[in-house]
Amino acid sequence: MKILVCISSVPDTTSKINFTADNTQFDTTGVQFVINPNDEFGLTRAMWFKEKQGAVVHVATVGDQSVEPTMRKALAIGADEGIRVDATPTDGLFVASQLAEIVKNGGYDLVIAGRESIDYNGGMVPGMMAAMLKMNFVNTCISLEVEGNKATALREIDGGKEKIETSLPLIIGGQKGLVEESDLRIPNMRGIMMARQKKLNVIPAADAKQGSHEIKFERPAPKGEVKMIDAENLDDLIDLLHNEAKVI
Repeated sequence: MKILVCISSVPDTTSKINFTADNTQFDTTGVQFVINPNDEFGLTRAMWFKEKQGAVVHVATVGDQSVEPTMRKALAIGADEGIRVDATPTDGLFVASQLAEIVKNGGYDLVIAGRESIDYNGGMVPGMMAAMLKMNFVNTCISLEVEGNKATALREIDGGKEKIETSLPLIIGGQKGLVEESDLRIPNMRGIMMARQKKLNVIPAADAKQGSHEIKFERPAPKGEVKMIDAENLDDLIDLLHNEAKVI
């Protein structure tokens, strides 16, 4: 089985986010970038298929040279080969188009992507890829087993879970549940050294349309001042909840 894991390089959630150029550009100064968490769950599951079933695992991303440390981490975790499309990821349609070309030319049986990235939360890339490639697709996937050409997936739906049986080739939009957080892997020294010898292929971007573009960014409004009410003063508490907060 040949697996492609789609990786997005995103700001660490502890990073302080700022914007420049009159709030029209994201300021990367001092920001630590990591593998998108939903993608990391998928990568870890792909490692299980590699170890248990002998799968070959490639990772791919769309980005400039700055994303290569993130790709090297994926290789250090255990991926066999990396592919970087040398382009700025402008929007979901553009990214999906680039990754679809990789899948089309790579002969992959299984494509694992995160259901969304934690920076823009678009949630569109895996579904767009599936539509472009006319491949089976399971979104919000929390469990995946593959035996031969058959796949059994479990996905979250409103109010419950749905079990699906389908066939390869398959694209999934994965999330926590494919593996648990305790299963995620930290690259060891041997993996880091081996990653330096693994192929990280840089390919030019294919012609693709940009479906949307950012006009302006806006930071969330600051949290309001906290008012402390004495535990015995229920009348003041009720008055504030009713007249100021207007929640009762």
